Amino acid sequence: MTGLTRTRLDRLRASANIAQLALQQIEDDLNAEDVDARELAAILCELQEDTDEPGGLFPALAQLVTAAARRAEQVEPDHAGNASCPLREAAALITDNAGQRLNLAARALDPRGDEA
Repeated sequence: MTGLTRTRLDRLRASANIAQLALQQIEDDLNAEDVDARELAAILCELQEDTDEPGGLFPALAQLVTAAARRAEQVEPDHAGNASCPLREAAALITDNAGQRLNLAARALDPRGDEA
């Protein structure tokens, strides 16, 4: 492994650790005793689509996996799709499956949330 690759992996690990800390903070907030249905619905919406900036956590994660799929297409042996196809499917599952279920849960917790 080259020094450049080691540096890239070190940066990736540091970034992943920062993300894990941020996710732990979100989990702590979700576990707070005073979170009611309306606030939980708002939190779930924020995870799916942040209103301050385009995206949200799930779309950003899907974008990251899609970037890995694009790179896999370029480097996988025989360009057969053995790596890139599962990555693209994983990205689609994040947005289409997990993201939509967050939306359903948010609407169930706060049916009038879209009106606010």
